[in-house]
Formats: sequence, C-alpha cells, structure tokens
Amino acid sequence: MRSDAIKKGLSRAPARALLKATGLTDADLERPFVAVINTWAEVTPCNFHLRRLAEKVKEGIRAAGGTPIEFNTIVVSDGISMGTEGMKASLVSREVIADSIELVVRGHCFDAVVALSGCDKTIPGTVMALARLDLPSLMLYGGSILPGQFQGRDVTIQDVFEAVGACATGRITPKELGELENKACPGAGACGGQFTANTMSTAISMLGMSPMGANDIPALDARKDEAAFRCGQLVLDVLRNDLRPSRIITRPALENAIAAVATTGGSTNAVLHLLAIAQEAGVPLVLDDFDTVASRTPLLVDLKPGGRFTAPDLDRAGGTRLVAKRLLDAGLLHDGLTVTGRALFEEARAATETPNQQVVRPLTNPLKPTGGLAILRGSLAPEGCVVKLAGHERMQHTGPARVFDCEEAAFEAVQQRAIKPGDVVVIRYEGPKGGPGMREMLAVTGALVGQGLGDSVALLTDGRFSGATHGLMVAHVAPEAATGGPIAFVRDGDSITFDVAKRRLDVAANLEERRAGWQPPRPRYKSGVMAKYAQLVSSASQGAVTSSAKNFST
Repeated sequence: MRSDAIKKGLSRAPARALLKATGLTDADLERPFVAVINTWAEVTPCNFHLRRLAEKVKEGIRAAGGTPIEFNTIVVSDGISMGTEGMKASLVSREVIADSIELVVRGHCFDAVVALSGCDKTIPGTVMALARLDLPSLMLYGGSILPGQFQGRDVTIQDVFEAVGACATGRITPKELGELENKACPGAGACGGQFTANTMSTAISMLGMSPMGANDIPALDARKDEAAFRCGQLVLDVLRNDLRPSRIITRPALENAIAAVATTGGSTNAVLHLLAIAQEAGVPLVLDDFDTVASRTPLLVDLKPGGRFTAPDLDRAGGTRLVAKRLLDAGLLHDGLTVTGRALFEEARAATETPNQQVVRPLTNPLKPTGGLAILRGSLAPEGCVVKLAGHERMQHTGPARVFDCEEAAFEAVQQRAIKPGDVVVIRYEGPKGGPGMREMLAVTGALVGQGLGDSVALLTDGRFSGATHGLMVAHVAPEAATGGPIAFVRDGDSITFDVAKRRLDVAANLEERRAGWQPPRPRYKSGVMAKYAQLVSSASQGAVTSSAKNFST
C-alpha cells in the first residue's frame, strides 16, 4: 500500500503514535488509508449538509475494509458573493481547492480518495486534483436544492436575481421581493436549475468520475445517504482494481462530458472547467472542440434557466442515465470506463424513463437541433469566446456599445434604467488577470431580464456568467482587456455585431488605431492570493488555470 510509507517499519513509530492520538488503532493502520475530502461549510447551502454525507461515506469505507480519514478544504459561494468584490475569489478558489487537496493527499500518502463537492467551483476543483494525483478515486456531488414555492409556481435563486431588476422598474413591489427571497431556497443543496453546479455534476457523471445516478439525487433526499455509503464501499473496489483517473478521463470521455453540457443547456462555465480538467489529465482539448461537439448535439433537456424544469425534476424523469441513453441512441456517445468499472454504454442502456415525463425530449422533438452553447471568434475575440444558446432565439444582434470598466458600474446603469433596447453592454477588466478572478455577471444579467430587456439587449464581457444567465450573452472574451485584448479599445457608441450562425463577434471600428499609448491598469491587488493568481493565471481560452500542466490550447 502507498500508505505503508508513513505507517510501516520501526522508523515510523513516531508517525504511528501521532495517528493513534486521533483514535486510530493497530487494526486501522493495517488497512488502506482512504482520504475523504470534504468541502463542508456553513457559508452556503450547497455544502451545508456534507458533514452528514461524509459520515455515510466513511461508514461505507469501513464496511469495505478501509480506514477513512477526513479532511476539509475551502468553498466560496458564488450566489452569496455575486455582485460584490468577494465574487473575485470564486474562480480563484478552484485552484486553491485543487492545490490544497493535492498537498494533503501527497503529504500523507493516501491510497485512495473520495471527494465530496457542492458549490460551483468545488466540483471542478476536486476533479482537477483527482486527475493530477491519479490515484484510485471518485467524486460525489452533494446534490441539488429542492425548488421553492412562490405564488403557486416553482422558483429558484434565478428568480430572486431577476426579481431585483423587476423591483427596480416597479414590476413587483419590495414586499413581493421579500416574500420571494424567503421562499426561493427551502433548504440545503446547490442551486436547482442547470446552473454551474448541476451542469458540472452532469458532466462529471458522463465523464465517468462519479457513479452514474449518485449525483442526480437531491441533497436532502433519503437516497443520498445510501448513495454516499455505496461510494465509500465503491472506492475500495476502485483501489483493488487500480482504476485510476488516467484510465477514465480520456479524450472520448471529455467529448461525452461536453455533449452532456450541450444537450442539457448547461452553464458556459463548463468550458473553463473541462479545459482545466483536461489539462490536469494531460489530454488534448481546445476551445473549438466545444463548438464541434455542441454543433452536432441536439438540445434535448428542458431545464432552467432557459427551460421549465429543475434538477430534481430531471432525477424523477430518469436522470443522467436517461440523458446518456438519448445520446447513445443518437450515436453521439463514446463508450469508455466509468468509476464503477462498468462501461458507459452499459450504464446508458440501464436507463429507466418515467412514463409521460416532459423533461428530456425524444430525439424526434428536440428543443433545438444543436446544443446550448457555441464558440465565437472575430475582431473582438480573436482567441475566442462562448455564447449560451439555450433560453433565447436570437442568433444575430447589432447595436451600439455601452462600455463599463467594472461590473458595479454596469449594474448601477441598469438599476438607473440607462440601458435601452438594442444596446450592447460591454463589461471589461473583469477577466482572469484583470479582475482578477473573472467574476460572474448574474447581478447585471438578472437585472436586465427582470426589467424586460432580456430579448432586446446583448452583453459581452471578458468575465464569466452564472449558469443562471440566459439571453444573448457572450462571456470569456479573449484576450481580455487587462492584457491588451481588443475589448480594451471599444468605445461607447461603437457598433458591435453578434452573428452566431457565422460564429463571429465583431466591432465596426479600427481598434488598432486606439492602441497607441495604452497601458495595462495597475494591479488591483499587490499581495496575497489574488496577486499571485493574477500573475500566474492563463487566458480564459485555455481554462484560466494556474497549473504548470502542458498547455494543449496553443
């Protein structure tokens, strides 16, 4: 066992003494050491219940003959920090999560790993670490929150963000906003639509690093405890079979994950996260691969923010297995190993579809013939950018630029009702380096939708969008403004054209003439983790990673 390096032999008596001080026995030291990585925190409902699940995982490990050892890593709540300076910490936390897991697992010579995730960045952060370590391992997602009930309909946190804009225009009252606020989030679990957490949960199941079906179960469903116990048992099988991430995270498996994002209308953040996971696994994957896969994959799953249903509805309809079955029937799925040891095709063929369900469309009746995202290039984004196609019908828009050098300025303009139909909102200096940390713009996009401008205004940014964003919105514009990308030289009134069919994002201006004398802005942070991140982080087109892993995007 790998852990023998710290616990076997006369010279390791001091280490054994310290381990026994934690309650371990000689019998425990004879068994494999299994790291149980928890992202539990009281700061967010997404991870609030993970202590309970960790106990069930540990019970399963003990029952299967292993010794579980739990440790914690960090989480930053996207939804709570949204629209504040704190949101800059969100994407940075993904790197810290991966690095901290690597350090503790390497430092204590664990034999196998189970990672528990919840909020958005904890999912890719844990899987990046598992790919980097390449030990027998798996990831279990804590599950979705249940929808709230307000005025006779299901609601999610998306409705609250959009209600802020509606309240600013008088479409609802402050009292109604307060009532919605009290009803939207009824308990523990990650945000309920196909926002970033549920998107990445689906993607990682299809990738093969989570047991199929386990992630689908809502956070407070009694079945979740059973799934956690089984994951604890399963990781010992994974260890005995020496089934490592390098055998699971392959190029075909990553294409399956992209197809899952495309067919469910998932978050554009999946582009950043799957690029990052691929780099950690040493698998070639580039930005244009997302467009290739999405363009051949129909949009089949009717989920919020663009659709009608939530993640618990998908679970009741047949879950990720049913999504996999649709893709298999369409000839759009590659076979490969999953962490259970079963082939993905075997998992897909085991799908059970609930009669008369409406969440997952038949292949003969897709929501759209192509998937929920596309990659654009052009004079404003020579390295590329990502547009979400689910939840709106516009494929082209031309309008005057309204330029803002930070999210707060854009949000203030929206609240003051200074944005008009036809405008193109440009938010820059919010990229990986410029932010730093590439904030999400849900406060802005939600307010625009809430004011009734979602179908008439377009937006582009070198920052990110929440998975709850919908409308003609382009993110991850690269190169970013802080590195002298073209977006830095756009001016108010410039005519900007989105042409999704041609995969173009262009501005009618000679931006090179404006480059003379431009200087990058002074760093917003001069010390600490944010400064370190700004110095190390790569372009969004390469996954915004800080790892020194080989960059396949160049």
